[in-house]
Amino acid sequence: MSKPLLLLTRHFPQAVEARAARDYATIPNAADTPMTGAEIASAAQQAEPVGILCAAGDAFNAETIKALPESVKIIATFSVGTDHIDLQAAKARGILVANTPDVLSVATAEIAMLLILSAARRGGEAERMVRAREWTGWAPTQLMGVTLEKKKLGILGMGRIGQELAKMARGFGMEIHYRNRNRLPEGEELGAIYHADDAGFLGAIDVLSMHIPGGAATRHWLNAERIAQLRPGSIVVNTGRGSTVDDAALCQALESGHLRAAGLDVFDGEPKIFEGYYTAPNVVLLPHLGSATVETRDAMGFRALDNLDAVLLRGEAPPHAV
Repeated sequence: MSKPLLLLTRHFPQAVEARAARDYATIPNAADTPMTGAEIASAAQQAEPVGILCAAGDAFNAETIKALPESVKIIATFSVGTDHIDLQAAKARGILVANTPDVLSVATAEIAMLLILSAARRGGEAERMVRAREWTGWAPTQLMGVTLEKKKLGILGMGRIGQELAKMARGFGMEIHYRNRNRLPEGEELGAIYHADDAGFLGAIDVLSMHIPGGAATRHWLNAERIAQLRPGSIVVNTGRGSTVDDAALCQALESGHLRAAGLDVFDGEPKIFEGYYTAPNVVLLPHLGSATVETRDAMGFRALDNLDAVLLRGEAPPHAV
């Protein structure tokens, strides 16, 4: 019996590709460069796979999905987010979509904590100074940042990642505040302070860490109006989705001094980055490293394959259907 045919849109971790090759006839993308929607559709039309293993950023818009062959039963994305997939178009075609929740929370929270620390202690500026051979020695007033102890951390989106970040921040002596669609049960808050409105939340905190999904409803959530509601000298960190930040407004607030610093791991339209970030000294920029650990990326791939196996090998519903 021949193995089911699986299209891989990207190069995935070695252990993931090995498991995929064990159970499927795979069509790899060894170049590891993002395929356009037209290229994905063309590859699928030529091979007629029953499943597609894709990644965040792949252009599965309505046009791409419409062009997929009838053979495709499931799109398994190597991500928690699904804003790169037109879910309604997939539903209309009868194509299942599945994602990889629950395995990248700690890794992403670690990156958020790294950005908070780097922004507060001016780590990016300091590292650039040393690399540029501009450091002339210790000085009493050189690159003074702020300590995190007793600062108020505001977590926007208190889901799995937000709760993991809260655990870490408590170890630094931070007070936890959060804004969420729904208040957590009291037993899960662990002393975190819930805010039912944006203004009260933003006005109460020293550091804002963003963990909300992308999409039209949250586009440019952090705009000039909400930035103005933050305390002068606040820090902004985003490891959620780049589209949730108004880049021009954030850069203006950094330049004016209203915000002390920012740390960003995600960008609107990435890998393209808003030009203002390149020249802003008080911004720490990372290339979407949230889940980039060996352990996490393997777990994501295995979860994606679990979804594919259920549908294509056993004829069952995927365990993590969207």
